Amino acid sequence: MTKNNKKIKELRRPVKNRSLAGVAAALANYFEIDVVIFRLLFVLTGIFGGGGVLVYLVCWIFIPKEE
Repeated sequence: MTKNNKKIKELRRPVKNRSLAGVAAALANYFEIDVVIFRLLFVLTGIFGGGGVLVYLVCWIFIPKEE
């Protein structure tokens, strides 16, 4: 999408190139960084505190899929 020739960023879970639900890929695309960083963050926070799993599930529910 463009508005006045500027690209509008949207947070959407991709249908292709995803591992589980596409949450890490969606965040990586939105912030324009490597998807491995978000995957590692989710795994490490899941192991060392459990919050990563909860955040991942909430993002899975609220971030819509690409069409």
